[in-house]
Formats: sequence, structure tokens, C-alpha cells
Amino acid sequence: MRVTIEELAALVDGERADGDADTDADTDTLVTSFAVDSRTVAPGACFFALVGERDGHDYVTDALSRGAVAAVVSRVPNETRKRARSAVLVRVADPLVALAKLGAIARDRSRATVVGITGSVGKTATKDLTAAAMGEVARVHASPASFNNEVGLPLTLLSALPETEIVVAEMGARRVGDLTALCRIARPSVGAITNIGMAHAALFGRPEEVAKAKGELLEALPASGIAVLNADDPTSPALAARTSARVLTVGTARSDVVYHSVRVDDQLRVHLHLDTPWGSSPVALSLRGEHQAPNAAMAATISLALEAPLGAVVEGLATARAASRRMELHRSRSGVWVLDDSYNANPASVEGALRALARLPAKRKIAVLGEMLELGAESHTAHVGLGRLADEVGLDVMVVVGEGARPILDGLGESGEPIEVIEVADPDDAADVVARVATSGDAVLVKASRAVGLERVVVVLLEDAA
Repeated sequence: MRVTIEELAALVDGERADGDADTDADTDTLVTSFAVDSRTVAPGACFFALVGERDGHDYVTDALSRGAVAAVVSRVPNETRKRARSAVLVRVADPLVALAKLGAIARDRSRATVVGITGSVGKTATKDLTAAAMGEVARVHASPASFNNEVGLPLTLLSALPETEIVVAEMGARRVGDLTALCRIARPSVGAITNIGMAHAALFGRPEEVAKAKGELLEALPASGIAVLNADDPTSPALAARTSARVLTVGTARSDVVYHSVRVDDQLRVHLHLDTPWGSSPVALSLRGEHQAPNAAMAATISLALEAPLGAVVEGLATARAASRRMELHRSRSGVWVLDDSYNANPASVEGALRALARLPAKRKIAVLGEMLELGAESHTAHVGLGRLADEVGLDVMVVVGEGARPILDGLGESGEPIEVIEVADPDDAADVVARVATSGDAVLVKASRAVGLERVVVVLLEDAA
């Protein structure tokens, strides 16, 4: 959405607040983009000074220096008063509320169909696959990276071009009510729930609470809308009862769309076959890991329901690329395979990554595992389960990073095949150890919750990347 600064101020109920700056800024200036991180500001942007772990007001000056023409603030930072010559400061009660309001206005002005995708695992991949599949036949805009919360969703809507026909919006929830709020902004007519799991057990508690929160997306759909559900998830029948929209199911059997004959090649790329009401076809993905098969099937179902031809959907799915640090496979100059899945972790995604590692034709399989966060009372049991899985898939070496990951060790030893275990305190120590241990022909998986910071291991291993 593009607006003048004057129009923006009116839309968010703001007032000009340039302090005592000798400003020559023009309120007729056009705002061409929106940002909440000053490092991403482009000339012509409006910067929203959000207050969270960091106070965005501390970065207003930086945003202005990078070319922002406006900043939405709740106060005027002292260091900005003398430096806002070429920009307008718009004061509101709460910049986050203003961002949500502007995002909703962008949605109101758009003719695009909004597809909302949520779930415990696979949201980002399904979003990317859907965007790729629909991109063959329509002008599509999708959430960048994992822009899926009260900040990312409005930014997604605001960055859609006027000619956009489909917006594919990833939607996350950290508490009951979050998705209801996001749906008020985005007003999706298509909603998909990938699955219900324990990715945020510390926040929701039991799976029933997770389902309660995720199901808010379905309740927001209009009767003319489409709901896409995972037939293999036991919560789906109850979820289906919460929507008046048309329901389509996706699964390995007894569903509207069935996927089968799943296999991975020696580069871990996924191949599957789809049987749908719109026809049948083999599908080849560039995404890695067998766990991408249901994501692809769900993306195909969304796209076919939106009247994309099956052939175009299959072609589009093949073009989808993984988001950064999600099942990226690299080869270092020294001959080490590096499977970078360090962006985030939960029990289901770690299982998928470990099984993928086991399929690589490598001399030794090495897993660098850190803690899975936000699992609450289930944390110990979940980490023990990873130890058992490591036994099952036949790891050779496991590097356990940090105290929070130590329960993984409690699950080891049941298979009778010993795994060399190396315990380290932090990512820097893990990087040093793996750089010494991994040799040509080995494969290294790096996996943990994002806050653990295991991408440091990948950086060190690939410093000599080919």
C-alpha cells in the first residue's frame, strides 16, 4: 500500500510530532514501504517504533538516516529532535496498534484472496509451497520468512502490490485469541491447518488447547470459504466442526486429496504422488526431507481448490525453495555435508531432520542438537524421545549443546549400538568440536530452537564452502 504521510497520519489517528526539529519534510511525500527494523529501512519507508525486547524509539534516528520519510512513534526520542529535518514523526498512543490498523486498511483496499496457514509444524514450508504453486497462474504475494504474528502479518499485507491476486499469509499463535486478532486484520477466505502438535506446549499446555487456538482460523472463514485440514491428524474432525466453510482433507488415505509413494533421493529431495478430485500426478520437490510431503499435498489442495490447473500446480511446487536455514544442504570444500536446519526446532521437525540425515549416503552421521524450547512440562519427555530416535536412525556422533539439551542423553543406549556423545556448553564450543571431528564424507545435521544460536556451527563449517 502506498499513502502520503498526511494520509497515513489520518488513518492511524496520529498527529505530527517533529519536536523542535527545523524540518522541511513534506506531508505530501509518498510512503512506499513499511518497516519495524531500522536495518531493513529503504528510502521512502515509514518506520514503526515498536516497544518489545528492544525499544524501537532507540532506532528512529538510524531509520531516518537510512531514508525513512516518516516514523510512527509514541514519543519523540531526544536524539531525534534535531535530526528529523527530512522526515515526519507521527505520534500515536501505541505504534503496534497503529500498525495493525494500517494493515487492516491495506486488506480492505485489496481485492486479493487471502489464504491463512497455521499449524504446529510446517507453516512456513506450506506457505512457500502454496505461493509457488499459485504463482504459476496468479499474481501472488506471500509472508516474507516467518512473518506470522501481530507485527509480521500487517507488514505482509502492507507490502502487497495493488495488482496482487493472492496473499498467502502464515499465521502463528502464542496464546488463545491470537489468531482471532490476526483474522480480523487479514480476513482470510481460505484457511489451512497443517497439524496440531506440541511445538508450543509451554504456552498452550495440552494438545486440546493448541487445537482450540489454531481452530480460530477456521471460525473466521466465511461460509463461502475453504478450510483445508490434515486427515491424518486426530484433531481434524473436531476442527472441521468449527467452520461453516467447505472442508477439504489431505492425508495418506481416506481423504479428499491423498498423497502416497513418498521417497527421497540421495540429495534428500522429495518425490510423491497425488490423487485429487482434479486428477492425479507425480510431484518432484526441491525441498528436502520426507516430512515435506504433507506440506506439498496441502499446498496443492489449496491451489487446486482455488482453481489452479493440476499441471501448473505441479510445476509450481517444483520451483519452491526452502526458507533460510531450513533443511538446506551444503557441501564444504573439505567434503563435509552440512544439513542446516538451525532456524527452529520442535519434536516433529527434529524427527524429520534426523530421519533425513539418516538417508544421506555419508560415511558418518553427526547430529549437533540443542534444546527445543517452549515445551513446558513435556520438555524432558520430548528430549528423551530424541535420544531414542537417535538410536533408531543410527547416528555415529552426537554433539549435545547446552544444559537444556542434556535429557537427550537419557534416551540413548536402548539399541545396543553405541553413539559417540560429546557434550559442549554453547554454540561456539560446538563449532570448534565439529570443525575438528567432521571429515570428508561425513554429514552433519545442525538443529535446535532458534534462540540457541546453532547457526554459528554452520557458519564455521562452511567458511570454506565450495
